[in-house]
Amino acid sequence: MMGGYGQTEAPASIAFLRPEEHFRNGRGKTLAADARLKSVGRPSPYIRVEIMDEENRTLKAGETGEICVKGDLLMKGYYKNPEQTAKTITNGWLHTGDIGHIDEDGYLYITDRKKDMIITGGFNVYPQTIEQVIWSHSAVQDCAVIGVPDEDWGEAVKAVVEVKPGQTIDVEEIKALCKKKLGSVKTPKTVDIIKELPRSSVGKVLKKDLQRLYLER
Repeated sequence: MMGGYGQTEAPASIAFLRPEEHFRNGRGKTLAADARLKSVGRPSPYIRVEIMDEENRTLKAGETGEICVKGDLLMKGYYKNPEQTAKTITNGWLHTGDIGHIDEDGYLYITDRKKDMIITGGFNVYPQTIEQVIWSHSAVQDCAVIGVPDEDWGEAVKAVVEVKPGQTIDVEEIKALCKKKLGSVKTPKTVDIIKELPRSSVGKVLKKDLQRLYLER
């Protein structure tokens, strides 16, 4: 088995996790640590991958930012759309829109989508970090974390939770769990319980539809 990471704008593979890298020391029958298996591997040959901040500065190992790619596999541009091309490719670097980090051993991790990022009180908050904590609650079937307009914070973190059949959840318990694991900034200001999250035909939660629902309210 081999894991890989790529996108339409950078066909083939940006990074890949080779079969032997799924195991400790590259051999044997003992699986590598969970942390390693969460990665999408290391950059493909002849491809440069960097993590950059909002000012296009390269970040250090372990720091979170946007995954940017440079190399011959990049597209020439979007068809008859120079404006979008200019936004996506800067100084030869493709800005993937994916958020992640590279560890000390050069392994790449994808942790969120940039468009889902919430800016609350001047802090960048990535929803998936919060969702992973909420998913750990035994009564949670699924959840989605979104940003909603807020007069004081610009955006406020809201968690929308789908509960397992026959179970109940105290919203204050969810907040306390997040505060303990993540601190106050990433703790949802509000938690709503919903019967069913909006989903696509393949079961993916549609966060834009969820945000639209709250904006209409």
